[in-house]
Amino acid sequence: MLADYHVHTEFSDDSVYPLDTVCRDAIDRGFDEICITDHVDYGIKPDVDEFRRDPSLAPVVEGIPTTNVDYERYIPAIMQARERYAGRLEVRCGLEFGVQSHTQDRYNALFDRLSSSLDFIILSIHQVGNKEFWTGEFQRGRTQDEYNTAYYQEMLHVVDTFDNWSVLGHLDLIKRYDPAGIWPHEKSEELVRQILVRTIEKGKGIEINTSSFRYGLPDLQPCTQILKLYRELGGRVITFGSDSHKPEHLGAHIPEVRERLRNLGFTEFCTYRHMQPVFHAL
Repeated sequence: MLADYHVHTEFSDDSVYPLDTVCRDAIDRGFDEICITDHVDYGIKPDVDEFRRDPSLAPVVEGIPTTNVDYERYIPAIMQARERYAGRLEVRCGLEFGVQSHTQDRYNALFDRLSSSLDFIILSIHQVGNKEFWTGEFQRGRTQDEYNTAYYQEMLHVVDTFDNWSVLGHLDLIKRYDPAGIWPHEKSEELVRQILVRTIEKGKGIEINTSSFRYGLPDLQPCTQILKLYRELGGRVITFGSDSHKPEHLGAHIPEVRERLRNLGFTEFCTYRHMQPVFHAL
């Protein structure tokens, strides 16, 4: 059983990978199941209908206005792909929620609106206080200890107070964008422990995000120490995701990461149906 549960398509503002091509590529690469998880980032991006009313609401990246998923097109397109590739590939419908403390009400409203169509939601911390990590805006003016601590504190607050999600995406994402290098795990361990305990108490899980390879990180994401801690605390729910935005990303490194997970003592991983985990042997 091969599954990729973090896949971006033409419906994300940071990808032009056509959904139909994604599905055909997944079949060619031997995958049994994929979940499309395109971006919603309230606080920094408007929904499409808001953009149509006021184009100035959309930030411009490389000359292109950026918005959240066009839900009215997105969900029907996934359902059509599910039917088109039935018997060859399971196509699941998900979203990646880039939640911040002050945007939770908008995500709760969106979930209530779309929940009957959703199989899976990745909870990601992409910004704090509407400040991006990838541009360095969030880190600017802070020490390495300050911005890393603030990142994990925000994650803990969101995990504790927000319920409409399935797994935590790329838990130590801040490592991708740390100009000072990798912050030692020991400095974040207590906050990460609290995050994992609350995740497990809520019946949620974590993903292993294989984009760590293409970002040149020295370890998995989350790192091996976090995965060991998750297992020690009783964590069972794990998904694999390539975080793909291009053909060369799709499914990358998932088979080898499965083997590394086995070596850490894990015996199962998950896919999702209607927001409920389905367990499979590794």
